[in-house]
Amino acid sequence: MSKLSKSELNTAFALSSVVGLRMFGLFLIMPVFTAYAIHLPGATPLLIGLAIGIYGFAQALLQVPVGLLSDRIGRHLTITLGLLVFVIGSVVAAWAHGINGIIVGRVLQGMGAVSGASQALAADHSRDDNRSKVMGIIGVSIGFAFILAIILSAPLAEIDGLSGLFGLTAILALVAIGLLWSLVPKPERRGAPASARPGAVLHMLVRPQLMVLNVSIFMMHVMLTAAFVALPLMLMHNTGIALDHQWELYLPVMLISAVVMGGVLRRVTSVAGSMRLVLICALGLGLALCGFSAAGDGHLLLWLAAIVFFSSFNLLEASLPSLVSRLAPTHMRGAALGAYATSQFLGAGVGGVLGGVMLQHLGVSAVFAAAATLIFLWLPLLLWGRSRVIAADAAVVV
Repeated sequence: MSKLSKSELNTAFALSSVVGLRMFGLFLIMPVFTAYAIHLPGATPLLIGLAIGIYGFAQALLQVPVGLLSDRIGRHLTITLGLLVFVIGSVVAAWAHGINGIIVGRVLQGMGAVSGASQALAADHSRDDNRSKVMGIIGVSIGFAFILAIILSAPLAEIDGLSGLFGLTAILALVAIGLLWSLVPKPERRGAPASARPGAVLHMLVRPQLMVLNVSIFMMHVMLTAAFVALPLMLMHNTGIALDHQWELYLPVMLISAVVMGGVLRRVTSVAGSMRLVLICALGLGLALCGFSAAGDGHLLLWLAAIVFFSSFNLLEASLPSLVSRLAPTHMRGAALGAYATSQFLGAGVGGVLGGVMLQHLGVSAVFAAAATLIFLWLPLLLWGRSRVIAADAAVVV
């Protein structure tokens, strides 16, 4: 197992700062959105879920085109353009006076679809055997951004509500653009050859090994987004944890999950080991959601479920993009990671709508139960696709 070079390490930390800032702005909204948005003109649980999830639908539509664009015009320029669109959406949402205006702003935010291009930039700067480490460092920055957002979300929302949070999100995205150009080196340009046409890209994406990974990121983000439609309300109503004190649950849980992620990723060095980890973490997410559904006012079960949920999620967030970048052809890496990000955000969109529908018609516990049932579709797929992913990696190595 090789060590990260100085160049890989510097680039990983630089790109982590860019990705972390953008994700911090997004995460600021999630812990308080449902509680604040329920009081907006025209708001219903379904529209609140749509406002959360429609960002993912917009992202899903554009990730592959933006990934292809990054293969052709360069990662830096593509990411910058996407972040500027994200800024516009944040400003629209900040100025909105009702739930419909926020939905429009969230659509525009989602059109700044740069996740695939960002992951491709990380892959460009890392060797195959070190890519999971680089993705892991970026994953840690996302986890750290999540922790900070959980702690600061409610206090910041008390200052100027959702408008203030969306405005801060716009500012953070502008800072991320500055960091991108000042800290992250440009990779060696690789023009996309003629084979990287839509037909060739589609042929690549329907390969079983990539389909398994894309469906996996879809499932885990359905689960995450649906959970966050209901989790703030459950903590307030079932356990009596006020919105401005919910960080007291999240902070130790996220710290424990970060320790778990660091310890586990160091020991997983092969694709076979990574796929075994994905299988275990998928099961962990399903069990944790069942725990949320059954927790009621029981704090112990809630804590255990939260530790399992976020530990599993963080491990998957670090492992899956590394596998995609390893299996994708180098000249179509941006497109492959764009498709991966499409699946990710499509899952977020479906999770938001699923959570809103279940919350409106069946209540908080039903949201978690509905998300947990996805495990019955996901696990058989992983069992079927695990050997295909391992075989595909062996073919790449050969």
